[in-house]
Amino acid sequence: MPRPSCPARTTPNPEIVRPRREPGSSQPYGVLVNRPTAPVLRTGVLCGLGAYLSWGLFPAFFGLLAPAGAIEILAHRVLWTLVLMVVVLAVMGRLGSLRGLSLRTWALVAAASAAIAVNWGTYIYGVTSGRVVETALGYFINPLVSVLFGVLFFRERLRPAQIAALVLAVCAVLVITVDYGRPPVLALTLALSFALYGVIKKVVPLDPRTSLAGEGVVAAPFALGYVIFLAVTGTGTFIGFGAGHTALLMSAGVVTAVPLLLFGAAAQRVPLATLGMLQYLTPSLQMAWGVLVLHEDMPASRWIGFVLIWVALVVYSTDALIRSRRGRAAVKAVGSSA
Repeated sequence: MPRPSCPARTTPNPEIVRPRREPGSSQPYGVLVNRPTAPVLRTGVLCGLGAYLSWGLFPAFFGLLAPAGAIEILAHRVLWTLVLMVVVLAVMGRLGSLRGLSLRTWALVAAASAAIAVNWGTYIYGVTSGRVVETALGYFINPLVSVLFGVLFFRERLRPAQIAALVLAVCAVLVITVDYGRPPVLALTLALSFALYGVIKKVVPLDPRTSLAGEGVVAAPFALGYVIFLAVTGTGTFIGFGAGHTALLMSAGVVTAVPLLLFGAAAQRVPLATLGMLQYLTPSLQMAWGVLVLHEDMPASRWIGFVLIWVALVVYSTDALIRSRRGRAAVKAVGSSA
């Protein structure tokens, strides 16, 4: 799944930082810092595309894991992701980064682990139960929920365009609730858990790789305990369903970690506005898979709800792009006058 969308205005654009003067120099620095060159930008966009396209194809991957249940898949995803991240940290010589963490940091890591476990488990359940379209709705809603969480947790002020987008999103949820005859619980759980994960990750004082490994350390005892329980009771599918099925369950770690690493590379190379546009690839592909491949029901009333969400995202994204361009123009003006 996609990396959580950070609440608006809380993560600075890497190209826009406050100008300062380097000690002993009359030239300001901090302006247009790390402005990506064309090759770097191209690499970043390709990494971002790789991440979001991979996340968009998750329904196809999790569909291959039958007859494993959602919780069993989640347990293996946690365990094999941890194994891979330990290997990555070992290769980087950073295994020691997990030592000596404060109690507060471990508490934050545990909270992040709980939030992403809820998100992963809900998503896997949605895919394996044939509700891929509803899971896609959750990731369409997620950026707007992140904006709302920015207000609740970081006391940010909503701009008029953001207010309009949130109102449209609420209307969309109400329309879809009437269509389903119930609230879209899966979609709301995905959006809320991922937005909460993003809030927690903003305050965890660890780099993404160490943080992900720490989250795995917290969740691993529960995941391992459940896998052992399945093995003892003979209800697991890790062994006895062929080497291919076993290999697929083990590959859940790679499938989880690789898009995250690609996203990390993209985040260092391209502006946040670009990543913001790319992120809609994921739910778009998921929705296409649900409608075109799985032939999930999409009555006209449900399409109306999705159209309202898309209009809300257009309003939100347009506002973000305009502000990003104004910010770059302001930085260029400061640089040229320095």
